[in-house]
Amino acid sequence: MSTHKITTKKVNFKVFRFNADVDYLPYYEDYNMEVTSEEVVLDILNRIKWDHDGSFSYRRSCRHGICGTCAIKVNGRSTLACKERMNDMIELFGNELTIEPLSVKRAIKDLIIDKGDFWEKHEAIHPYLISDVQEHPEHEHIVTPEEAERLLEADLCIQCGACHYACPVVEINDDFFGPAAFAKAYRFEADVRDDAIDERLQELHQEKQGLWDCVKCFECAEACPKDVNPIDKITKLHQMLFQRGVATSNVATRHAVAFKHSIAKFGVLDEGGMVLYSERLAIVKHVPLAIKMFVKGKIVPPWSIVKSTNLDEIQKLIKSSSTAKF
Repeated sequence: MSTHKITTKKVNFKVFRFNADVDYLPYYEDYNMEVTSEEVVLDILNRIKWDHDGSFSYRRSCRHGICGTCAIKVNGRSTLACKERMNDMIELFGNELTIEPLSVKRAIKDLIIDKGDFWEKHEAIHPYLISDVQEHPEHEHIVTPEEAERLLEADLCIQCGACHYACPVVEINDDFFGPAAFAKAYRFEADVRDDAIDERLQELHQEKQGLWDCVKCFECAEACPKDVNPIDKITKLHQMLFQRGVATSNVATRHAVAFKHSIAKFGVLDEGGMVLYSERLAIVKHVPLAIKMFVKGKIVPPWSIVKSTNLDEIQKLIKSSSTAKF
């Protein structure tokens, strides 16, 4: 007989409600409920629909934390409803929880959103092998286990969109491809059978829509139900841009170059020098802010930077590990 004791806690759920067919503006409805220690967020969504309002709408499917269908936001945090324990949510946020769709501006019915932009971005990066193959090949194009390992399990992506709508850049920049598209792009960029590596990288390199607008917040890695880790693939694509000589000079690429040069020279970051190198003449617009930062000690002049005591070792690591063409 189990000795596990089930505990309950009273929680107020502020739930996003909206029906695009009849509502002009969204609104929030409160549900006060007793929550048990055995429940996950999806259980609460089910109880709201079954016990309070049958018109309440949301997506769900596997209930095993691997399909991403039930992804929503709880207090602004991207969450797989079937995976997140209510006890953890209460411990993290307290007894007042706000439940919203992954993207409020894309809501069509309560927690259900229109994922049209996700599929447009997915298609834009050419998510398929591009190769000049024989129409009637005499044998298979064998991929070795070592070559398959280079995909870093990017092929496990199931296009659920959880990472896409967890990305803060996607929310404010309609042109940005998003982490799911980048992960899928890497899957084919790393495939030895693909012949369009540089062409695809050129598209991923474009400003506003491309890789350089990623803010490295790791929200995509947290949201992914398959542990694809899109941010890792984005980093790999950044490296490929330099390794294959596709990267061109812009603020973002110069920032990456300045980062390496700073570490190689001092063993620490010269933040003022990085901005100067990255922005060039455009740095004039940053002068008022730079003066304030200098007064506060946030910017250290190059002659005052204290070099790392392990500079020699750092320089050896950079030399041995860097494969980029700057």
